[in-house]
Amino acid sequence: MKNDKKTNQYRVNEQIRVREVRVVGDDGATVMPTRQALDLARQKGVDLVEISPNAQPPVCRLIDYSKFLYQQKKRAKEMKAKQVKVEVKEIRFGPQTGENDYNFKLKHAKEFLTDGNKVRAYVFFRGRSILFKEQGEVLLLRFANDLEEYGKVEQLPQLEGKKMAIFIAPKKAGVAKKSQQKMDREKREAEAKEAARKAKEAETEVEASEPAGGGLLANAKISEEALRKLKENNE
Repeated sequence: MKNDKKTNQYRVNEQIRVREVRVVGDDGATVMPTRQALDLARQKGVDLVEISPNAQPPVCRLIDYSKFLYQQKKRAKEMKAKQVKVEVKEIRFGPQTGENDYNFKLKHAKEFLTDGNKVRAYVFFRGRSILFKEQGEVLLLRFANDLEEYGKVEQLPQLEGKKMAIFIAPKKAGVAKKSQQKMDREKREAEAKEAARKAKEAETEVEASEPAGGGLLANAKISEEALRKLKENNE
């Protein structure tokens, strides 16, 4: 039944009753009487298929009708496959959510956003706990901040009845963008490691060149210098 509905979407051959049509093909488009277009279709062993009935004149193609339907079905399938289905995943908090529960839900939110889904996080206020709505807002803002690398806030916390909700959308696919704070921290750590490596190399060179008994003082100076650099890089 579904196939019959699909088939009847287009007028074919003698079903086309207008006086003239525009026939399109690889070599362009030509306006001609419908009778002439039908004769041309018979000569080529194909069908005259009306693909744009509302145009003036209607647009038709010379093509095998079954092949045409197959192409339309294939194109629709490809378009559907390209469409990204975005779901909204909900995460519920209480105004007094503990740290372990918070981290557990944070982990799930990261997974949801990584998979391309949106996250609606909300705090549910039961009874007199509505008095702690400011606490719920702080919790949701902290949640959004901890998800900064995975998503962006679409809607700031808003009170809806007994719920205060925030919407977070996933960032574009690919490597999550690092926050400036994290990049600065990683840079400091890399510089500290490099300073320690150079200090170790210098220590080895001094040990090789110093006479016996002279290495202890040199080692102490080098270690002190390395510690100083590490401290500077981490400040």
